[in-house]
Amino acid sequence: MAARKKLDKATRLATRQGLLVVIVCLLTLEATALLQYYYSRKILSEESTRRAQGQLEATKLHILNVLDQVETAVRNSQWSVEQQLIKPDSLSAVTVRLVASNPVICGSTVALKDHMLAPYSHEAEGTILTSTLATEEYDYPHQEWFVKPLELGEGYWSEPYFDEGGGNILMTTYSVPVVDKKGRTAVFTADVSLEWLSDLIATVKVYPTAFNMVVSREGRIMVSPVETLTIEHNVHDLASSMEDSTTFQSLNQTIMAEESGQDTYKYQGKLHYMFFDKVPRTGWVMSISIPEDEIYGSIKRLGAMVTLLQIVGLLMLILVLYYMVRGQRELRQSEEQKNRIDGELQVARGIQMSMIPKIFPEYPECADVDMFACVIPAKEVGGDLYDFYIREEKLFFCIGDVSGKGVPASLVMAVTRSLFRTVSAHEKSPQRIVSTINASMSDMNETNMFVTLFCGVLDLKNGHLRYCNAGHNAPVLVQKDGNRELPVEPNLPLGVLFEMSFTEQECDLSCGTGLFLYTDGLNEAENAYHQLFGEERMMAALKSGLESRQQIAAMTDAVHAFVAGAEQSDDLTMLYIRFMNSQITEETERHLILHNDIQQIPQLAEFVESVADIAKLDVGMTMSLNLALEEAVTNVIMYAYPPGSDGLVDVEAVIREKELRFILSDSGVAFDPTAAPEADITLDVSERPIGGLGIFLVRNIMDEVTYTRSDDGKNILTMIKKLA
Repeated sequence: MAARKKLDKATRLATRQGLLVVIVCLLTLEATALLQYYYSRKILSEESTRRAQGQLEATKLHILNVLDQVETAVRNSQWSVEQQLIKPDSLSAVTVRLVASNPVICGSTVALKDHMLAPYSHEAEGTILTSTLATEEYDYPHQEWFVKPLELGEGYWSEPYFDEGGGNILMTTYSVPVVDKKGRTAVFTADVSLEWLSDLIATVKVYPTAFNMVVSREGRIMVSPVETLTIEHNVHDLASSMEDSTTFQSLNQTIMAEESGQDTYKYQGKLHYMFFDKVPRTGWVMSISIPEDEIYGSIKRLGAMVTLLQIVGLLMLILVLYYMVRGQRELRQSEEQKNRIDGELQVARGIQMSMIPKIFPEYPECADVDMFACVIPAKEVGGDLYDFYIREEKLFFCIGDVSGKGVPASLVMAVTRSLFRTVSAHEKSPQRIVSTINASMSDMNETNMFVTLFCGVLDLKNGHLRYCNAGHNAPVLVQKDGNRELPVEPNLPLGVLFEMSFTEQECDLSCGTGLFLYTDGLNEAENAYHQLFGEERMMAALKSGLESRQQIAAMTDAVHAFVAGAEQSDDLTMLYIRFMNSQITEETERHLILHNDIQQIPQLAEFVESVADIAKLDVGMTMSLNLALEEAVTNVIMYAYPPGSDGLVDVEAVIREKELRFILSDSGVAFDPTAAPEADITLDVSERPIGGLGIFLVRNIMDEVTYTRSDDGKNILTMIKKLA
């Protein structure tokens, strides 16, 4: 009996130990599943937040770009309205010109304050019609677009409204007060159709079932997937239909009060995540609502499958955790509008100088380059500019000179610098950067001002410099064996011809070589006897081996000593770049840009031969590479762009010691040639389907072929050939 009890006790102990082991294993498995679920959910939450905020930011920048175009057009014509107030009959010519020269603007009026006179011009079916708003039915002195700018004393974006009887479209009006020297007061407006806003919001596809909406400052629904809600309703009407109306009303108050953020609400029994951002100056609020199932649907299905594989005890241990990241990051606070900037030139100078790099060294962690620059405006503000930054181990830089001086030149300078930053953020070719900036400036150049610009991209790994000149002074290469001008194609300045063709050039810099860039305010600096400083004195002042700050200081001292206190007649800007990488990476890059014209294929053969010469390839390898490149480029030329349209093919060659890499990029329709099936060359010619041989040749000639579609909508085909 005692032995039996002892055996039973040992059995119970072993059973408990076994159960303990099973429970520990179950808990371990459960903890692992919970950790996987937690981190997967966290990743999905962060990804959805990033995508939504990124889409909102990109959409806001697009909207601000349109608003800036309208405000710039109105400001550029405001002086004309002020001069014409004394002759009201001529005001219609100003509104007609504004509508005709700005595709974004669909209507314009100049409404007088003390007289019922408001000539109105609008575009209808390609024709600009002129009428008047001074009618008994339309009491314009009490309209929001007339009253608000007079009250505020500045430009004002009206509450969006539906233009019944006119264009029958949703629009908003930007209006500014105008007062001439005699005290005559009027309101100058520009009507902007908001059809483009609906199209823009429709392209925001964070998730397939995401609900995108734009609300005005007064809560009126401007854009919504449900057309019956637009304009005739506001968010409070929408909140009343919600099952959780109190929460949604509170959410509305948060959205209208905050600049940006995120929150949750319930609709039709489902939790939704709302991300919102406010458009500066207008008070419009963009929002993206994403159902919870859209974000976490996949992880929930995986959790259900794991749950089915767990025992009943594991099911009891599963705890569904809902975490939401409540930390908010302020994206960017809207800049304060400056009133009456013409009388505050000192403030304007501070704004202008803040737009260009002024802290040196700008990149203290980068020892491959030594830079310094200075701008000395002839007036409080000027039209000279320079800019630089480092991206992907490449130094992007430019220097420019706007025709004219003072405030107008400073405004063009600001636009040019902003365009350089915007365009170069997505482009590596100086020629394409300059061409894109020229197209933008030519399109909006109503004042016939132009900009000379030198744009360069310096590879900090190997000292390879690619550059494009647009009518600017040739930079100077400062070397131990003597100074010399960098060979440049002059080209025309920016803003002269819309379809100007610019030439890209390249050269290699050795360690210690300096590149001195300047505007004509240096070589054309005059002394009291109207003698010019000249290029000879400039060359003499440049000394090899000096640090960039010392070089600029020496040149400044030389100019000051020459002019001897004479009044400065032009803006003076200098930028000195000194390449300092002594361990140059054995890598060479070459570029070729072709239009989608089959007649340009011979240029490709010359390009491949030049690359083969650098890589020291034999004739057979060169012919094979040329065949592969010709097949790939011909495919892009023939099929990437719609018939009759003009597109570009960017061919980049990267030459390394053990491999040769060709990168083809275009902005045509998405197409992955590597996804095409292998061609069956064993079939008879009559039985073989058309197509497929081109990619077959590329695959067999090259060692590696990959395809990607970039975020900015480009096809990128990379072909690698290993070198012995």
